[in-house]
Order: sequence, then structure tokens, then C-alpha cells
Amino acid sequence: MTGRLANKTAVITGGASGIGRASVLRFLEEGAKVMVADINEANGNETVAEAKRRGFAECRFVKVDVSEEAQIESAFAQARRDFGSLDVVFNNAGLPGAIGHVTEIDVDDWDYTQNMLLRSVFLGIKHAGRMMRAQGRGGAIVNTASIAGLIGGDSRALAYAAAKAGVVQLTRRSGATLAADRIRVNAVAPGYILTPLIHRGDIDKARAAISQAQPWPDAGEPVDIANAALFLASDESRFITGTTLTVDGGVTAIGSDRFNAAFGTYELNPQRNAVGRDVGTTGAGTVLRPK
Repeated sequence: MTGRLANKTAVITGGASGIGRASVLRFLEEGAKVMVADINEANGNETVAEAKRRGFAECRFVKVDVSEEAQIESAFAQARRDFGSLDVVFNNAGLPGAIGHVTEIDVDDWDYTQNMLLRSVFLGIKHAGRMMRAQGRGGAIVNTASIAGLIGGDSRALAYAAAKAGVVQLTRRSGATLAADRIRVNAVAPGYILTPLIHRGDIDKARAAISQAQPWPDAGEPVDIANAALFLASDESRFITGTTLTVDGGVTAIGSDRFNAAFGTYELNPQRNAVGRDVGTTGAGTVLRPK
């Protein structure tokens, strides 16, 4: 097997759709054996089926709630049992989470968001770090942050933004902490990408909104983030740790005003006139109510 991840085993959380699915397929193309970890079993099995249609046999699915420590630890152990090692972990699982003005957000929705977006990354780093250190040959951990954690704005997704800012700092500190064991910890911070979370079934309308929000003329695709994650997972980035790679079509280069203006009026944005919890593509029921 050849490729940038040849003979390596990767676990990709949130691998059932969007950026996760694109990353599963890119990692497989580069020679990795991949465990798809996701709470959405139907979508996860679809991802594995697509991989097999493309001729990749070493791809399996495990159902995981990434906010539960025992399930994360078990998924990593299963990947090592099935494929012989754990070399790469992409902590990618995510969802929009709590929606609403800071004075309206329910504390349970806030905690749910932090658990799914920040606690999950901590657990992924903790147990990947333990396993990789025990193996004694280093490894790569990649986390999905977001430009929402890097820029300001009057956002109704402030719980999401706070969690993603936490991912950036967790990445920085963990990268320093695990460097002595040759375990690299980095993050990728996407801008608005054409995933099911964003386009909600209307890709053309989402593409138009994105074109207004960023200087780059083309909308970002899931494979753009997958390629960035692949670089950070591969030995090509062997001297990079504790950093966050921004992949956003230039949004952060020009500031947040244009970005926030475009998506504040975006018709498909479920946050615009609602309060509650958006669970994205988990398969659970979204709970949003008019504000």
C-alpha cells in the first residue's frame, strides 16, 4: 500500500457525513485503514458502503457518542484490535448546538453544546494520547475547530463559538504537552463549507450566501477541509504541532463584518429566528422554537 498514510490506522469521529465522510475517503485514498466513528448509524454505514464501492476494504463503522468517555476509549481500542494500531485520530464530530441570544439560551443546551464540541475533543486527545504513547511510535491528532472560535460578531451561535475557541486553546496546550512523545496535535478551522449542516438541501442558495461572505469566489467543499486534515495527519507536517490551520476562503483575512452580514439573513439558517438546540446530522430531533 502506498500513500501519505500508508500502513496507518485512523479514527475519524463524525465520519458519517460532510467533512467527516470526505475525510474518510481521502484518508483511504492515501493508504489508511479507517474507523468511522459516529452516532448516526445509517449515515455511518452509508459511508462504509461508499468506501467499499470505491474499492477500499479496510473501512469499518462504530457507533459512538463522542461526549461519552467509555465510548471514545472503546472505539479507539476497537480500531487497534481490528487494524493493529492507532496512528491518527481526527476529532471532527460536531453540530450547531445551542441557538439563541445569550439571555435566552437554556443551560442544558449550553452544556450539551460544550459536551459535544469541546469535551469530546478533550476525550479524543486524552485517549488517543494514552494509546499512542503506549505504542511508542508517536502519532497525529487533528481537531476540527472553526473560524467561529477566531472571529467576533453578534452571533446567535455563541455557545458554538465558545466551544470552538476552547478547541483552539486545547489544541495549542495539548500540542506542547504531547510533543515529547512525538504526538502532534493540530486543528483545522473551516469557514463556511458546503456540508449538509450548511446547505440544508438547497446547495445553490447556500453557495450564493457563501460567495457574499468571503473574498474567494468559490464555496468551500468538504474535500477542502479533508485535504487540510490529511496534511496535518501525515508525516509532511512532522514539525507542526499546537497550531490551527485556517481554511476559510479568506474570511478571517478581511474580518467578520461581511461574513456575519451574509449569514445573518441567510434563508436556510435555522438560527435566524429561533431559540433552542440544533443537533445537525446526528439523527436526533432538533429542538428549536420561535423566539
